[in-house]
Amino acid sequence: MINKKDKNADRVARHQRVRKKVSGTASKPRFDVYRSNQHIYVQVIDDEAGRTLVAASTVEKDIIAKISGKSKSEAAEIVGEAAAKKALAAGITEVVFDRGGYIYTGRVAKVADGARKAGLKF
Repeated sequence: MINKKDKNADRVARHQRVRKKVSGTASKPRFDVYRSNQHIYVQVIDDEAGRTLVAASTVEKDIIAKISGKSKSEAAEIVGEAAAKKALAAGITEVVFDRGGYIYTGRVAKVADGARKAGLKF
């Protein structure tokens, strides 16, 4: 019998390895990406205080209006821009990027590109 490999468990293990070294501070918070099959979520997190400073996702009403009729990659770029604009409004100019254990390609890379285009530094 063939056992199906749990890809999400592998991703979580990769994420935990990265999280041992990458953490956000008040001056340079962590820009975290989570990707589901349909949506993408971004949080800017201060790990020292243990709180989320800024969040954006494809389930927010203002972003849903912008992404209608677009591909998931285009939607990811819009979410990255929205998160970066919220971060800049909150006084955050520089972050550390946490890809969440995902490969840096496709939608994860588009989120980072959108945030850079909006003026956030990684």
